[in-house]
Amino acid sequence: MLHSNKKQIQVAIADDHTLLRKALGKLISSFDDYSVLFEADNGREIKKKINEHLVPDLILLDVNMPEMDGFETAAWLHKNYPRIKVLALSMFSDERTIIRMLRQGARGYVMKNIDPEELKKALDSVMLKNFYLSEEISGKIISGLNKDVDKAVELPSLSPREKDFLQLICSEITYKDIAAKMFVSPRTVDEYRNSLFEKLKVKSRVGLVMYAIRNGLAD
Repeated sequence: MLHSNKKQIQVAIADDHTLLRKALGKLISSFDDYSVLFEADNGREIKKKINEHLVPDLILLDVNMPEMDGFETAAWLHKNYPRIKVLALSMFSDERTIIRMLRQGARGYVMKNIDPEELKKALDSVMLKNFYLSEEISGKIISGLNKDVDKAVELPSLSPREKDFLQLICSEITYKDIAAKMFVSPRTVDEYRNSLFEKLKVKSRVGLVMYAIRNGLAD
């Protein structure tokens, strides 16, 4: 159980596919500690319900929706209701989409073909540790993923240039553009990246982005 008391974690589900949304609602309602506060077709509907004082603890948010998509909705939530945790839901696992959702404030990202056990694990992890990234997307990209985020972690010593590189990697620009912005060669950028992979014990660009976001190194 997540709570010693009986207070249930209230979840909202936003997805324009009615059948999937209803199935997710039924599944989440079957989990101990969780109840579904409301369902929505898109971000506009989410805004309307929240403005009517239906404020969930967590939103399972589809990335691709009509009228107001997951990116715009996550950004609005992050600005206006930062206490609501967002778990992004998508059919797409490309780095660009993942990084963009995480930049907009999502605390986790899962695929629509997720199995029930992993969905429960993702909800628990976002609530307890403020983070979850599906292993299907990029494997165990962050060392100590299961460590309690509240505990102090000693950060590796990073050079000012490595910190600059980490900030740029959190944008959507290419490695070639990062090299141009830093006034260095693409080869030097590769060296920064490989050095950070080694220092931070991560294996992908998404891993670097999550490290930067979680440790306050991203804008």
